[in-house]
Amino acid sequence: MGRRRRGAPGADFTFVSPVVKYLLFLFNFIFWVISLVMVAIGVYARVMKHAEAALACLSVDPAIMLLVVGVLMFIITFCGCVGSIRENICLLQIFCVCLTVIFLLQLVAGILGFVFSDKARDKVTEIINDAIVHYRNDLDLQNLIDFGQREFGCCGGISYTDWSRNMYFNCDDSNPSRERCSVPFSCCIVTKEKEVINTMCGQDMQVLEFSEAGNHIHTNGCIDKLVNWIHSNLFLLGGIALGLAIPQLVGILLSQILINQIKDQIELQSYSQQHRSDPWS
Repeated sequence: MGRRRRGAPGADFTFVSPVVKYLLFLFNFIFWVISLVMVAIGVYARVMKHAEAALACLSVDPAIMLLVVGVLMFIITFCGCVGSIRENICLLQIFCVCLTVIFLLQLVAGILGFVFSDKARDKVTEIINDAIVHYRNDLDLQNLIDFGQREFGCCGGISYTDWSRNMYFNCDDSNPSRERCSVPFSCCIVTKEKEVINTMCGQDMQVLEFSEAGNHIHTNGCIDKLVNWIHSNLFLLGGIALGLAIPQLVGILLSQILINQIKDQIELQSYSQQHRSDPWS
């Protein structure tokens, strides 16, 4: 058997674990593909909308939210993918820092939302009222509001009269809309016993008294319903929050382990080169 040269352990040994390296790559690749799908759906939704309507409600456009989240995920997971497969410390550090910042922001937002629940409620009310104003301007937003009102059995933000904020449902005498003083069909109480569903059941509901309107539509606002649902499903929400946090923590842990392994490998290679260049070692 031939003798091994002294000082050349780096030729056959590596600190970088293939398991950690390719597990991190696979982890990022899955979320990278998901981000591409989100961006594609967001772009498609934006392109299919009329320009005037799309620009009128950017702040409450679900397509914009999808695009922002998708692009952010794409950039972060791209750094993770390339950084892990190329063993690039700089990209891995960017990936690790971004995940850490996002995790901390989510944690801070959750704590602040709990501590300042009244201000959080006011902000949610503002967002819902803004969404009501642009209800007819964006089909995605309209479908989202209708879904929420049907699922929670509610109507409007605080009450069903909030729909007067929308120009089509406004109760002003000068409003020429056929939907004047009405509410969307998603506010209606629909029972399975009825063979024929009256899709115009929300017509003129805003002019009725609370008790009388309650015979036909859900009169309670969605904000109270949402708050009650949150209080009743704290364990479910905690599980969802944990489900979102675990992948982030796994990504941070794997990237930090890989960074340390790459640094150790660089030190080993530097040590080996120094000893190979020194004939007296």
